[in-house]
Amino acid sequence: MSGQLERCEREWHELEGEFQELQETHRIYKQKLEELTSLQTSCSSSISKQKTRLKDLKHALQRYKKHASREEAELIQQMSANIKERQNIFFDMEAYLPKKNGLYLNLVLGNVNVTLLSNQAKFAYKDEYEKFKLYLTIILLLGAVACRFVLHYRVTDEVFNFLLVWYYCTLTIRESILISNGSRIKGWWVSHHYVSTFLSGVMLTWPNGLIYQKFRNQFLAFSIFQSCVQFLQYYYQRGCLYRLRALGERNHLDLTVEGFQSWMWRGLTFLLPFLFCGHFWQLYNAVTLFELSSHEECREWQVFVLALTFLVLFLGNFLTTLKVVHAKLQKNRNKGKKL
Repeated sequence: MSGQLERCEREWHELEGEFQELQETHRIYKQKLEELTSLQTSCSSSISKQKTRLKDLKHALQRYKKHASREEAELIQQMSANIKERQNIFFDMEAYLPKKNGLYLNLVLGNVNVTLLSNQAKFAYKDEYEKFKLYLTIILLLGAVACRFVLHYRVTDEVFNFLLVWYYCTLTIRESILISNGSRIKGWWVSHHYVSTFLSGVMLTWPNGLIYQKFRNQFLAFSIFQSCVQFLQYYYQRGCLYRLRALGERNHLDLTVEGFQSWMWRGLTFLLPFLFCGHFWQLYNAVTLFELSSHEECREWQVFVLALTFLVLFLGNFLTTLKVVHAKLQKNRNKGKKL
């Protein structure tokens, strides 16, 4: 037997031994996977039962509180606080358990499990999301500048508006996945992307004409300003998250959103004027479009719909920001009184 054939035979025997080890490892993996699935089902079922019983207990305490004595009222208040804390614990537990997708994810992805089971996977996905958002913001900024000052063609406007639709649709999907994995973004800032997607889609269908040209430059200037504000927000909010995570005060899956939240407080005097300027520009867009919708040559349904959509965006952004600022000021005022 030649030396080369002997080496091939030794290589085969080594591969055979490694293959046997691989088979055993894979068998153990499948066994652990079945155990994991069983544990996930058990945990989800137990959490669901606990939440139902806590909900019933909370309602019972609220009914009893009306006729309780002072000591009983204090006990009820303590139990209510414990119930609220337990609900927060359940939220953190469910971030590591498979769950049904929301309506939007079901429509886009179907009933696909998007839960990331390890912290490393969650953090990697979140960081990739933030980088994606930053890069797209820069691309949108460059696109708006090009359409406003260089490329005065309807086709380039359509490409820009299509990019806006894709941007907001993708953000909505990615944020929905982050919410399924424990991110606490909620309220208006979840709805904001749906409204923005709708607005960009209507802009995409608006045919070229006199009314469109009257609003075109104003919209592109607004898009430039909005991209610049989002760029500033990204670095400002990322700095806030980095500092608060270092202090152990924030969830690692919190993310930068296109608005002001309670944890984004330090250095607010720099960012808040830009946010309010963007809000009132949305109101200005709404007023302009309402005026254009009454123009004698206006025949497009998109004008009035866009006016209403910009008005919704203004009200949602402005009122939510005011609410957060007021709550934070009130909290700081209460802390000052205690000191």
